Amino acid sequence: MRRWLAPALVLAALIGLWQLAASTGFLAEAMGIEDFLVPSPAEIASSLWDNRSLLAENAWVTLREMLLGILCALAFGLLAAVAMNRWRLVKDAGYPLIVASQTIPVIAIAPILVIWLGYGIAPKVALIALFCFFPITVATLDGLRAVEPDAIKLMRTLDASRWQLFWRVEAPTALPSIFTGTKIAVVFAPLGAVFAEWAGSSAGLGHQILTDNGQLEVARMFAAILVLSAMALALMGLTALAERRVIAWR
Repeated sequence: MRRWLAPALVLAALIGLWQLAASTGFLAEAMGIEDFLVPSPAEIASSLWDNRSLLAENAWVTLREMLLGILCALAFGLLAAVAMNRWRLVKDAGYPLIVASQTIPVIAIAPILVIWLGYGIAPKVALIALFCFFPITVATLDGLRAVEPDAIKLMRTLDASRWQLFWRVEAPTALPSIFTGTKIAVVFAPLGAVFAEWAGSSAGLGHQILTDNGQLEVARMFAAILVLSAMALALMGLTALAERRVIAWR
């Protein structure tokens, strides 16, 4: 309760100040814009309820893209980390390229992926996977390298195979790092989904935000952002719950 009380009070205070500043027109006057461009939290909540069907339909599209992208990033990230930990040549050749890939603006790749893969779900999943791949791979590799040398010596003394060493020592040791990388990836996934839908999409919360921005539907745009944030928080909570269930020894 203490862990949640402080941020809840801060959030309530910020919402209260926002409501007061927006309803009195202070925000619009301070920024020199029209009042309807600065919706209050009450107006955003009203728009969220009035457009619940539209937002839910688009949220399902974005959620499906995010889940598939995270799963792809998990699959390829774990394989890449295990391969780099197992073979030094793979690490020496691949790790610098993985780090260098993060210097490329992913938003610039989105239109290219749309051209290559079309306007379906494939380019969205690919872009989200690119966003999530790096933290999962790096965290998993660090976890695999954190194995105690004495534990490896003990397993070799017991004549354990390479496969047994991996499943009984390396994988359990790396699990906390894997979940840490996954939680970071879950936070990045909405960004990838929004950028991908901005590049080319006919549905999804990113597409809805772009449409509302063009139509000056600011309250509904904030409502879509709120739904997107809630989805990310829910995925983060589920990941943390899975971590507590799987890594019981922590």
